[in-house]
Formats: sequence, C-alpha cells, structure tokens
Amino acid sequence: MKLRLSSVFSVAGLFALAFILCLFAAYFAVSAIEETSRNAVRDTLDENGMTWTEVDADGLQVYLAGTAPSEATRFRALSIAGSVVESARIIDQMLVEDTAGIEPPRFSVEILRNDRGISLIGLVPASMDRDQLILDVARRTGDQEITDLLESADYPQPDTWEDALDFAVRSLDDLIRAKISVDAARIEVTAMAESEEDKINLETDLARRLPDGLRLALDISAPRPVVTPFTLRYTIADGTGKFDVCAADTENARERILRAAGRNGLNYKAQCTLALGVPSPNWADAAELAIDALGEIGDGSVTFSDADISLVAAYGTSEPVFDAVIGRLETSLPDVFALHAVLPVPEAENALAPEFVATLSPEGLVQVRGRVESAQARETIDSLAKARFGSDVVHTTARVAENLPRDWAVRTLTAVEALAHLSNGAVTVSPDLIDITGQTGRKDAEAAITGLLAQKLGEREQYSINVSYQEALDPVASLPTPDECEAQIAQIQVERKITFAPGETSIDDFGAAIMDDIAEIIRSCGEIRMEIGGHTDSQGREIMNEQLSQARAQTILNELRSRKVLTASISAKGYGESQPIAENDTEEGREANRRIEFRIIRPEPIVEKQTTLEAMEEEAQNVSPEPETEPLPEDVEPEAESATE
Repeated sequence: MKLRLSSVFSVAGLFALAFILCLFAAYFAVSAIEETSRNAVRDTLDENGMTWTEVDADGLQVYLAGTAPSEATRFRALSIAGSVVESARIIDQMLVEDTAGIEPPRFSVEILRNDRGISLIGLVPASMDRDQLILDVARRTGDQEITDLLESADYPQPDTWEDALDFAVRSLDDLIRAKISVDAARIEVTAMAESEEDKINLETDLARRLPDGLRLALDISAPRPVVTPFTLRYTIADGTGKFDVCAADTENARERILRAAGRNGLNYKAQCTLALGVPSPNWADAAELAIDALGEIGDGSVTFSDADISLVAAYGTSEPVFDAVIGRLETSLPDVFALHAVLPVPEAENALAPEFVATLSPEGLVQVRGRVESAQARETIDSLAKARFGSDVVHTTARVAENLPRDWAVRTLTAVEALAHLSNGAVTVSPDLIDITGQTGRKDAEAAITGLLAQKLGEREQYSINVSYQEALDPVASLPTPDECEAQIAQIQVERKITFAPGETSIDDFGAAIMDDIAEIIRSCGEIRMEIGGHTDSQGREIMNEQLSQARAQTILNELRSRKVLTASISAKGYGESQPIAENDTEEGREANRRIEFRIIRPEPIVEKQTTLEAMEEEAQNVSPEPETEPLPEDVEPEAESATE
C-alpha cells in the first residue's frame, strides 16, 4: 500500500513540476514576443519619422499612443505599424492635435533653371505627388540634373495650386535660363531672352496660357545684340530722310544720331538699336558729322560698316559743293574712321546693260531670271534659292552671258540671300546698283538686309532698299486675339450649325465640314484656354440631358484632336438643359437650345484680401475724423505700381 501511495505522489509531483516549467516557458515566450513586437514597431516608426508615437505591448497586442499632428499622420502611423505586425493586434490609443486655430502655411515653389541644372525649392502640400512633379520637370527639360529641395506640410492644398504648378512646369519648354516663383494666386517669371523678338514672343505666349484665377508678373530681359559689322545707313531722297538701319552703342549716342537725322530730313519716329560691337567710342561723333554732311550736299546716302564710311551723292550734285563738304568732313572725322566719297558721273544710257532679277510672290513662288556668268554660277544660285525657299517653289531661267562685272557672282548670290528676308518682293542687280523692294513681317528686315549687303559686298556698294513692314505678315502680331477667335467661331455657327441626331453623339458629314473650318481658326489662334460647352433642350430627364450634352461636347473635342489641333488648354463640359437661350415650348426654341458653344476662358479678377494692418488703419479712421487734405493738382497723377501683372 505504501508503495502505491509513493508512486502516486511521484507521478503527481512530476506533473506539478512540468506545469510549473510550462508556466515559466509561456511567460518567457510571451515576454519575448512582447519585446520583439514593441521593438520592431518602435524602430519602424522611428525610421519613418514618427518619433512622436509611444509603443507598448501586452501579450500579442501592441498599443500605439501619442499625439499625431494630423488625422492623416495618425492613419499613416497605423499603416506603418500594420506592416510590421498583424493589424488585428494593434490597439489605437493615439490622439490628434487640434489644428483648428492654426493658420495653414503659404505653399510656394521656386524653380531655378540654368545651364548647370534645375533646383526646386519651397514648401508644398503633403498630399501632392512629388515624384510626379519631378517626372514632369524631367520630361520638359531633358537630361538636366534636378535637385529636389522641397519640404512638405500636411495641410489642404489651395484650389488653384495644381493649375499654377502645371503652368510653371509647362513654361519650362520655353525658358532655358529662368527663375519661376509659384504660389496659389501668383506666378512670377524672371528670365533672359535671346533677342528682343524672342522676348515679345515669350511674353505673348505666357500671357495667353495663363490659367483662371492666377496673376502673372513678367520680368524678361533681352541682351543687346552683337552687330557685326556695326552698321548705319541713312538716305535722303527729295529732301526726305530715312534710316535703312541704325545702330548705336549708348542711349546718348542714339539720341544724338536721331537728332542729327531730324535736322536733315527725317520726319518720322525712327528706331535705332542699342547693340554691342561698336568699332570706336566716337561712333556718335562720326555719325552726326556724316549725316549733317549728307544733308548739306542734298540727296544721296551715307553708309557705315564698322569704321568704313561710304557717302554717295545723287546724280546732279554740284561738284564744288560736294568737294567743299567732303573736305570738311574728312578733316573733322575722329581717328579710325575712313571716308570713301562718290560723286556719280552721268553715263550714256546702255539698253543692253546686264541685269539679274529674283522675285518672291505672296504665294511663296520664286523666279530667278536674267544673266549669270557661268553654268556653274547658275547651278549655285539655283541650289541656294532652293535651300532658302524650298525645292518645289523655285523656277530658274537665268542665262549665261559674257562681259559681266567681275563681282557679279557674289552680288547675285547676295541678292538671293537678301530676298529671303522678305515675305514678298524682288531684288534687281545691275552693274551700278542693287535694288531691293517688297514687304516683310519682320520689323528688323531692313537692318538685316543692310548688314548682309555691307558684310558681303563692302560699304562702297550702291544699293536701294525700299521694304515696308506689314503687321499682317508678322507671325506674332498677326495672331488674332482670344476675343477675335471666339467671335470668328461664333460667326461660323451663326451661318452653319453643328447638329446631332436625337439621342446621338456623332456628327454628320455637314458637321465635319464645319469642324474643318473651326479647327483652322483655332490653329491660327495659337494656344488659348477655351471651353466647349454642350447644351440640350428640356425634353427628357435632366440627368440624361446632362450626360448627353457632355458626350457631345467630348465628341467635338475629339474631332479637333483628329484634325491635329493642340487641345491641352481646351476642355469639354456638358450643361444639359440648365442654360437655355430660348423657350422650350416651341420646336424653334428647342432647336436653338440644342447647341455647341465655344467660349474663351477668361481669368476672373482676384479680390485682394484686407490685411490685419489695413483693417486696423480703417478702424482708426472710423474713430478719428480724417484731416482734410488738399487735392492733387490736375497735372499730377498718383504713383502707380512699377510692376505690371
């Protein structure tokens, strides 16, 4: 019996010992799991910048505590912890900081671009896709290195933030060296253009693409061009003076040259380009003396090509007067300048004098005729003309002749090059004169032609330039305004209306012809912000009409895309029956309401918010009466802002 009891106690003791050992093992296992989970979650949150969180563990459960800066940050902390342990094990005990009284920060980005790369600096909303921004900038700028110095804040982004940033990124296509400062209401662009013409084009393009609700401030400068040779040409005919080209090195020099011309026949407001490359600081002295001398002689021309001066008097000029004036001029000119004076002697008319003529028609067709010195010279002229104007538009009928002047080949080639500066016109080469007449869409065409002739033929060559600038031929100035574009499209739809079959969204052949004309107008207008609005009558359900009008507006947008129209700044919106222009009680009224409208999107004026300081000043003025002040004199205007937005 004792043996049996002893066996029973032994077995019971073994079970008790095993139980105690299991309890200790379970305790240490749970402790290890708690420690491992707590440390893993704590380390992962710290790595992600969530240092404000407090982590604890009780068994398999992990507790998160602390005060999150925002609800989005709290949710992100839960997501990060859930990537380490199972989400079901996480107990959220976090609080969210009260941000009701905290004013949101001012979001802004500064884009700096130069030859070394691009830098992005500023504060952006945390909800913004920064990776997509970097990708968009890289797509616009190619292989340039991008430095991301942006910081983020977890506040709602302003309504116009994405439009402003998109405008800035798209502008990088045209801005090679620039600083673009962007916030939700204003964009400032500081940049350098290659030339004055590029500056005007750039300002026009940026202003046309400006989104709604944004202001634009531009500070675009153009460097002074380097003129080689430094050229000035002034002519007097029948007592009336004209600059073919005028260059000056300083503001003072320009004023002196224009005043000299005003004393000697100039009767219009001439332009004189400020440029680099002047051959002498005494350029204005020499120009004044030469123009005054020409005015004293009478009709003729004076041409500067760097320090070489050629003064050619008109036929019939008195020889004693010519000799006296030229003698004084030669002794008065500053050092460096060399004068070549010509008094033409009338010659017997020669009906067989050789001639070379190149003409450019308004349609772009080029005809080359007259005399050339060899078959090789004719082939060279033909090749040059085709390179300048296109192989399909040049027709050469020049013939080979003998006894031509020694420099005939150079003069005829230069004539073809000069013709390329015109929109239409003609260049005639004779033994003693190159005559250039025509029209152009370039304001600097006369200056460019004069510089070309002086460089290729020398300052002693006699030539006549009669080229008129036509704004209609200017590729920038001739662009219609957005209002004109809208009016032209509206006029087309007055005469011919785009129609759809009942319940359908596709246009017929008649509508396709109308779309061809509308697409041509939009292409001629350049990039403008426009909305295509779809409208229906009141028949049918309102929601169905809205969906139908949206589909029809989108059809019109797709039709423009199929005609190679750039539609990045054009949107489509369906208004359904909400904006009728006639009563829906009659078929005529319903027909009028079923329509497609093209509307220019115009920026809305921004109402400036009153600052706290302004409010205090206004309150002070309401308390104390304002002292009487004397009104401004009529000829004194209040000071205006110096920057144009």
